[in-house]
Amino acid sequence: MFILKNAWISIKRNKGRNILIGIIILIIACACTITLAIKNTASYLIDSYKSAYDKEVTISFDRTNMMKGFDSSGTEGRECAREKFDNIASFTVSDVESFADSNYIESYYYTYSVGLDGNNIEKAEIELNNNMPNGFGRGKENNIASTDFTLTGYSSLDAMSEFINGTYTMNEITDNAWEIAFDGNYVFINQELADYNGLNLNDKIKLEDEDGNTYEFEIIGIFKENEEEGTDTMSMFSNSANILVTNATAVANITTNNEDLQATVNPTFIIDSYDNVEKLQNEFYEKGLDENFILQTNEEEASSGVSSIENINSFATTFLSLTLIIGGIVLFVINMINIRERKYEIGVLRTIGISKFKLTMQFVSELAIVSVVALILGASIGAVSSKGVSNSLLANEINSSNEKTEEIGKNFGGENMNGGIPNRGNKGEIRGKGMPVVEAYDSIDAVVDMKVLLELLGIGLSLVLVSSIASMVSIERFSPLTILKERS
Repeated sequence: MFILKNAWISIKRNKGRNILIGIIILIIACACTITLAIKNTASYLIDSYKSAYDKEVTISFDRTNMMKGFDSSGTEGRECAREKFDNIASFTVSDVESFADSNYIESYYYTYSVGLDGNNIEKAEIELNNNMPNGFGRGKENNIASTDFTLTGYSSLDAMSEFINGTYTMNEITDNAWEIAFDGNYVFINQELADYNGLNLNDKIKLEDEDGNTYEFEIIGIFKENEEEGTDTMSMFSNSANILVTNATAVANITTNNEDLQATVNPTFIIDSYDNVEKLQNEFYEKGLDENFILQTNEEEASSGVSSIENINSFATTFLSLTLIIGGIVLFVINMINIRERKYEIGVLRTIGISKFKLTMQFVSELAIVSVVALILGASIGAVSSKGVSNSLLANEINSSNEKTEEIGKNFGGENMNGGIPNRGNKGEIRGKGMPVVEAYDSIDAVVDMKVLLELLGIGLSLVLVSSIASMVSIERFSPLTILKERS
């Protein structure tokens, strides 16, 4: 009690000096609160970006491995390479389902494509190198490229990457399209093909395989392809003019009916960790995957999305460190000057029997009382300011997310679905890959949480201890008799 009483008397007696110390600590506390809030916001954005990217694994053909030992410049070498390529064991949907039965895989989806000819519709004459999507499937002959149409079936909404990334956009769609799209013989066709054949929604088209088997599909949507700049404009039609979009089940029914048809499958697996890719690849090989295939991930793409935000986080950390170092030095110097000015007071108190420990604790208590008051005021000002600062950092991400969400909604049919994106059931709405889900902070608590307050308390205590070193050292070194003699 004696220590606190003397500390309070000393604070009132030296108001100017303590107000100066309080202002410095208040500024430091305010700056630290805002900086810690920025770090929290940056961490929130980083987590949002990382969660926006599923940990995807795809199967790719390893051409480098296949060409080992072959001289591609010679005729004999090319023939051997072609023979080896023809003998590569491809995989089917059943294989994909077997691969997906793994402890490392959380979910999966795929596209399933087959080539068919038109029965009651004509192919849009188009100059293409190949309208077959990249993929692997059964059969050695590329009969997809030689057919009129490529019927591409998606296993789920997640697989419809062309609509998610904006390559395809729905022009027209039936009201119940997404309720029936993945169950039955329904197709989405290109606007150019529809115009070329005079087709409309709910019209029926017929396709046939090389054996003359006929398959009827109902049109439930008409889409267009958004060509990128630099696309070859010499062709009359877009690359997707003869691609018909359906569900994977419809394609599976066709290939079951005619096992001689070549079908290509492009799977994407969602894994629990990138660290398990090598283990998963070995597991695939054990399950029959040809060793000329390798697994590739989207880890580099996912990491690139957070680089700029990590820079903000690093900057905030650096700014916080500089603030504490400069603040600590200033407070140390002020406290050292304070001790020198109160040298005679220290000598008198020591002479009347006040121990070094009690005297040291009095000076520490003075600084602690001023620091606590300044920290509370600084934290309050910083908390009020940090909400606006953090929301300004989130503003661009929120706008970008909202715009991307609206864009994807339009790609899938927009207004016909009340402006929304098709729902994936218990998985929620489909969103763009790499698009974070961020929201503005609606309260100060969300920005300056208990973690920030504890960190600020730790900062305050550190500053008090650093600043008190001057008084501790000086009091230990001062001799009361010497001080009094110098005074006289």
